[in-house]
Amino acid sequence: MMLAGTVQAQQAPPTPPPVAVTDGQAEVAQDEIPPPQADGNVTTLGEVRALKPEDDEPLDLYRFKNPVQAESNRFSKSWSEPPTPEQVSMSGGYLLMGINYGLMAAAKGLHKLTNGRDQIQSAIARPPPELTEQQLRRAADYCEGADCAAAGR
Repeated sequence: MMLAGTVQAQQAPPTPPPVAVTDGQAEVAQDEIPPPQADGNVTTLGEVRALKPEDDEPLDLYRFKNPVQAESNRFSKSWSEPPTPEQVSMSGGYLLMGINYGLMAAAKGLHKLTNGRDQIQSAIARPPPELTEQQLRRAADYCEGADCAAAGR
């Protein structure tokens, strides 16, 4: 019902039906018919832009987007958002999630007690390989005979 009223408000006013006029009445008829005027109640829409959603989040038109973005601090590392009901049901329910949480806590404690190495370790760069004196002498002899400096080797 509201849509029909909106559509009618945006339509142009109807034009009057044509009137049969004789030659003698042509000048009088032109003066009597007023030009169609724009209705003051016509609403026009402004510019509409579609925004592309972020790639990492699914599009949810009814979600609340908090305008305040908190910066990370010392507590951010240990804090995690509680699971949504969908995540709980996909992972087996609250009971299974509790069992898994307990197992993970026990594994962390055992890892800390045994002083084991972490599963993910940072890379340690090794020094570049160095040539022995004999290898350096052979390379220098080869370069002198083959003219390495001119070839750009």
